[in-house]
Amino acid sequence: MASSIDHTLLKPEATPEQIRKICGEAKQHGFASVCVNPVFVPLAAAELRESDVKVCTVIGFPLGAATSETKAFETENAVANGATEVDMVIPIGLLKAGEYRAVLEDIKQVVHACKGRALVKVIIETSLLTDEEKIAACIISRHAGADYVKTSTGFSTGGATREDIELMRLTVGPKMGVKASGGVRTREDALAMLQAGATRIGASASVAIVQGGQGAGPGY
Repeated sequence: MASSIDHTLLKPEATPEQIRKICGEAKQHGFASVCVNPVFVPLAAAELRESDVKVCTVIGFPLGAATSETKAFETENAVANGATEVDMVIPIGLLKAGEYRAVLEDIKQVVHACKGRALVKVIIETSLLTDEEKIAACIISRHAGADYVKTSTGFSTGGATREDIELMRLTVGPKMGVKASGGVRTREDALAMLQAGATRIGASASVAIVQGGQGAGPGY
């Protein structure tokens, strides 16, 4: 299970020492990646240089309302600093307005900025969408060339649910990645998401999850 988890610390008050701590935990437990805000990408890259743990960061986070050009620059900067995975937030309001072409181009700009050097996970913020909008967001993400679709930022009105993971997996098919994030706090939570079709879990309670306990906090 550990190899499916992005060990995450995105709190605004996170300190460099806390980033070093989660990097150490990620190496110890063999997590897939450490997910940090862009300001900490150079530190995480240095801490994880001699390991197999990837450096993940977030783009347009947590609202998704930055311009596409800003997201592209943020992505290029993050990759240059050592990120090998980026989790971007779509322009949620544009999706809800049916402006699908704009959402497609937004994701494409981030995919292009990665130039094959980093995986792209698209955060669609499921708690704000209808099922029809979730389906549309997944189809758009796939057509834009993203590698994953992801449920949530962990900063909105809700997190991952089994039903959403099942819907997302059904929509994108068997090959594209699906990431469950937001509210995954226990081993049972994580297992439920994996059984529903998730291939990656985003959690701050990662150590508790792999040790069979329950993590405190919001679970992003």
